[in-house]
Amino acid sequence: MGEVYEVLVKRLGNPEKIEFNGEVLLLFKSKEQPLSSILMTYGLSDSAMNAHKKHLDEAHKELYFMLPSYWEVKELDNPKFNWIFHWLVHLKKYVLANNTWFGHGHTMPCGKDMKALSETMLQNHFILSRPIALANDLAPIQLNNREVGFLAIIPIFGDEMDYKQGKGTLNFFHKFQSAKITEKLDDFRKTSLRAKWRFFG
Repeated sequence: MGEVYEVLVKRLGNPEKIEFNGEVLLLFKSKEQPLSSILMTYGLSDSAMNAHKKHLDEAHKELYFMLPSYWEVKELDNPKFNWIFHWLVHLKKYVLANNTWFGHGHTMPCGKDMKALSETMLQNHFILSRPIALANDLAPIQLNNREVGFLAIIPIFGDEMDYKQGKGTLNFFHKFQSAKITEKLDDFRKTSLRAKWRFFG
């Protein structure tokens, strides 16, 4: 990740490196959204994911969470906050171990039991997205032999997951845009859907 790291440092400044379960994660301050920070995988883009042939140019990615200013990112033992570290490490290891790939619009449950992420973050699924609020900070990086892009991990509710499955990725993100929802984590966010789409109450 040497070249990618160097570009990110030029864009965002030097990150703090945080070790969690044997993996190093990068914590940057956002230039585009000064009250937010970016917690990112480190080194995932060094390996080409096993992308579908239509998406071979999207094989090199890093995953990230966009954190609000109130997020106590240093509280590694606090379950209200530390799930972000667990999921970044888990998803990085998963994609490499299973020779699979992650792309824009891919979804997944938050574990087999699909429990809420924390006592305040009640979403129980994730959707992956190209940068929204951080489109400039995390624009794709063009290297000599590859393009490296970035995917936000966005928590979503069960009804939003159903809507995405039924109506498709494009319509789902139209709903997000209409509700002014971005990739920024928000403990107070409600579902983006009207009552008729709420299949889980």
